[in-house]
Amino acid sequence: MKKFVFIVLAVALTAYLYGCGKKQQTLEEMQQPMSMETITTMSATTPEAKAPEVKPETVTVVAPGTPAKLEPLAVSSSTKPTAIDIQAALKNAGFYTGKVDGKIGPMTKKAISEFQKANNLEADGKVGAKTWTALSRYLNSSTPAAAR
Repeated sequence: MKKFVFIVLAVALTAYLYGCGKKQQTLEEMQQPMSMETITTMSATTPEAKAPEVKPETVTVVAPGTPAKLEPLAVSSSTKPTAIDIQAALKNAGFYTGKVDGKIGPMTKKAISEFQKANNLEADGKVGAKTWTALSRYLNSSTPAAAR
C-alpha cells in the first residue's frame, strides 16, 4: 500500500513539473510589438497572404518659426467625431493645450465651451452637429487623429 501511494505521488509530481507547472505567458508577453521584418516573414509563410502595399509619404520641410498651414479634411458632419478628432481640432484651433489622449475631461470640455463662445454657438461644452461643423475645419492630416 505504501508503494502504491508513493507511485501515485511520484506520477502526480512528475505530471505537475512537466505539464501543468509550465509557466504561462502573461498577456503583456504575448502582445509584444512586432517589427516589419517579423510581419513580412510571417506573411511570406502563408501562400495566400500578400504584404500590404506601402506608399512613401511626402514630407514638406518648413522653416522654424513659420506658422503651419491648416488644410481641412473632407469630414462629413453626419459622422460622429471621436474624442481624438475633437481634441486634435481644438488643439489646431488654439483652444486646447493638453495632450491628445482621446479622453474628454474637464480641460477638453472647457476648450469646447470656449470654442463655442468664440464661434457664436451655444456654449454647452458638448460637440453637437453645429459645433462639429465649425470645429471640423481645424482637423487636418498632420494631427494624431489621422494616424489612427
